[in-house]
Amino acid sequence: MSDAIRMAFGELAGDYDHVHHDAVAHALLELAPPGAGDAVADVACGAGAVALQVAERLSASAPAVLAIDLSEEMVAVGRARAEQRGRIGAIDWRVAPAVPLPVEDGSLDLILCASSLHFLGMAALADWRRALRPGGRVGFTLPLASQFRPSGTFAELVATDLPIPEDAEQALSVASAAGFADAESRVVTVGSRAVVAVVASKR
Repeated sequence: MSDAIRMAFGELAGDYDHVHHDAVAHALLELAPPGAGDAVADVACGAGAVALQVAERLSASAPAVLAIDLSEEMVAVGRARAEQRGRIGAIDWRVAPAVPLPVEDGSLDLILCASSLHFLGMAALADWRRALRPGGRVGFTLPLASQFRPSGTFAELVATDLPIPEDAEQALSVASAAGFADAESRVVTVGSRAVVAVVASKR
């Protein structure tokens, strides 16, 4: 499965919809903003939409944002974008599986995942609880079931253990089922598409 995901997203890297993904990242960070000194990970980062915006919000003394993705091609695009914005040193780019995250237990303040959790499944949420410190937060987006029409290879890659929510309320149950608390969610429309953004805390 990981090889199929790596290849599928690698093929998209040269023609990625940065406008859409940057807007989704902005909406997610409005709901789950990092603290100035937070240790943050952007999981399944793609071309780094979340990581780039987090890097602009952190203080100079904060740890570099961990941006991790299976696709070498996507990470290369992200690095190039970071260099263009003068943020290359603020982001730790890694080509590696998202689960498990290559971090120590309880070492992160905030884990973010935009537009990818429905491919990673519930195992990702369980691993995020391991990686977060007590009181740490997770923020993610999911597509809405009414608009979600994956095709071809991508349809085959969707995780079978994570329900695609019909609305913001159902998205909350994804966080609570994984053991997170104090969850909030909102539906965000980006162009002609809508996603639901969720933030929750580790108990």
